[in-house]
Amino acid sequence: MKISYKKLWVMLAEQEMSKQEFREELKIASGTMTKLNKGQEVSMSVILRICDFFDCNIGDVCDAVKVE
Repeated sequence: MKISYKKLWVMLAEQEMSKQEFREELKIASGTMTKLNKGQEVSMSVILRICDFFDCNIGDVCDAVKVE
């Protein structure tokens, strides 16, 4: 399985927020942002900060996707 942040990118587009604005607003390290962009795992604390910012649940930000 791998993680998909597609829902996060859709949410950013709906908010008309760039990835750079998002990174700066949440004070996300550039390395962590790179991991998000590449669909790699990030710490739960980062996911929770994102959820807090958007007032949503984890499932609204990311999905576990089965790799075939």
